This record gives sequence, C-alpha cells and structure tokens, in this order.
Amino acid sequence: MFPDLMLGARRTNSCNDKSERGSCAGCSITAGALFSAGLDTTSVLWRLFQEKYAWIPEQSNAPNERMQATRTNRNDRRTSRSVSSIRPLLDKTSARFKYAQQMRIDILTLFPEICRAPLDESMMKRAQSSGALDLRIHNLRDWTTDKHRIVDDAPFGGGPGMVMKPEPIFAAVESLRSNESFVLLMTPQGKTFTQKIARDFSTKSHLIIVCGHYEGIDHRVAEHLADAEISIGDYVLTNGAIAAVVVVDAVVRLLPGVLGHEHSAADDSFSSSLLEGPQYTRPADFRGWKIPDVLLSGNHAEIAAWRKAQALKETSENRPDLLK
Repeated sequence: MFPDLMLGARRTNSCNDKSERGSCAGCSITAGALFSAGLDTTSVLWRLFQEKYAWIPEQSNAPNERMQATRTNRNDRRTSRSVSSIRPLLDKTSARFKYAQQMRIDILTLFPEICRAPLDESMMKRAQSSGALDLRIHNLRDWTTDKHRIVDDAPFGGGPGMVMKPEPIFAAVESLRSNESFVLLMTPQGKTFTQKIARDFSTKSHLIIVCGHYEGIDHRVAEHLADAEISIGDYVLTNGAIAAVVVVDAVVRLLPGVLGHEHSAADDSFSSSLLEGPQYTRPADFRGWKIPDVLLSGNHAEIAAWRKAQALKETSENRPDLLK
C-alpha cells in the first residue's frame, strides 16, 4: 500500500543529533524485526506507517518548553500533510473493497484487439479500475494443438466458407469454467439480446463469451457447451467479437456502483418497456429552438408526468411493438 515503506528498509531520516531531535525508535525498527515479534502484515504496515509519519520526539532535557511545543506542532502539521498525501491511495484502495461480488468476464475470440480497445474506455475502464469487473480477453488460437494453430475447416456436406472447429473452443471453455460460470455463444441464430436479458446476466458472477467467425461454429458447441445463444439483432456482422462488446457494455453498466448516479440505469430506454423521452441541456434557447417550459417550472411532479407522456409518444411512434 505504501511504496516508501518497503519491507526490511530502515528509516532514511535517521537522527544525527539525539540531544536536539530526540530518540527516534524508527531508526532501529525494521519490518523484519516486527514480523519476528509475531505481528501480522496489517500490524507491521501500520507500525511502519506510524514510525514514518507520526514520530513524536521525546522531551529534551532542555528547560525551554516553548521550543518543545513548537517542535510538537511542527510534527503534527507534518503528520497531517503526510496523511493527506496518501488519502487518494487509501480512498482508491477502499473503493476496490466495495465490490464484494466482483463480476468476471472471459471473452474467447480470434480477434482480441477488437474487444480490447472499446472495453478500455469510459465506464468499462472505470468498472475495471474500481474492481467491479475482472475482464479477460483471450485468443482462441492459444488452445490449438497443431503448429499452424488452425481453428477452422470446411463444412461437412459442402457449401461456402469455413466452420470453426470444436476442439479449441471446448478446450478453452473447460480450462476457464467453474461451477459459477455461464457460457454465452454469440451467433445470429441466438435469442435476441434485450435489456431484460442484460439484467439477468448482470446477476451472474462469471460469464464466458464465445465469439464466432467465418461461416459459423460447429453446432456441437451450441448443443453441449453453451448455456445460452445470443444475437444482438437481425443482421450479420464480420465476427462475434463486435457483438460481445455490445453485450459486455450493456451488462456491466448495470453492476452496482458502475454508473455515476444510482438511478441512471433505471431511467434508461427499455428499462420500463418504454423508450426514454427527450432530454435537453443548456442553452435553453438555441437558434430559436426553446426547450419546453415545463422543464423550467421547477415542479417535479409536472416534469415527471411530462417525461412519462413523452416516453409513451416516442415508443408509440418508433417502437409500437413494445406496447403490445
């Protein structure tokens, strides 16, 4: 936690004049000695921290009490500054412990970089930094056994394209899977991904996402390995890694503490089977287009009613199927 308190290192500001500076126990105490005394790691770190930042000089034999008071006040200020300097580190460390139930996601793909770039920005980066998400992106070729690292072959019965082989996929999933794992297969034949499914997935502790490519994946993966087949829509992408990024983003933003406001996810489109209504910000008048007066009224009940009416209007015009 404290890089300048390296185990076994002595205090660097040793006392050169003990008659003036007092007797400093920190000059002779090392982490090794504290461990030998039977203290645990936490106690050792705390003792070393006290020795470095909270050393109080002993009373000098000199009768000048004003000098002693000045030294004590100076030391108190030094201690306060030292604690303030490490407070950001302590806050960051404590933030990581807020997520007792960390979600782990493993992505298996032939193109790791497609996933890596977008999932290392914005909310996804914050989720990983805070400890809410443990994201691991793997190259499926790492589980091949031949020197050419082949992951595909021609389809039985003929036809265009190549089909991904089952062996590396089974080997990869079986090496990563535990009793808590839930295996997703990204495929156009899967169930359409929705906000409700995202909410269900956000309650899982471990997701393994298998990304397809080429003409498809050997069907034995869907039959005997995957727990769910997911599609993000009625269209075809170059590979499943792009779809996997969409799923990860939709799921992770629902984890507690990831979004800045606790109600942000609840107010999103589809969270209540309705699209979200229009939003406005400053300036109130832009090129002659003014925002609705109700948003400037300060009447929260009227604003809530207006937003609900607008959500119904947006949904009926753009997604009437959601109202059925």
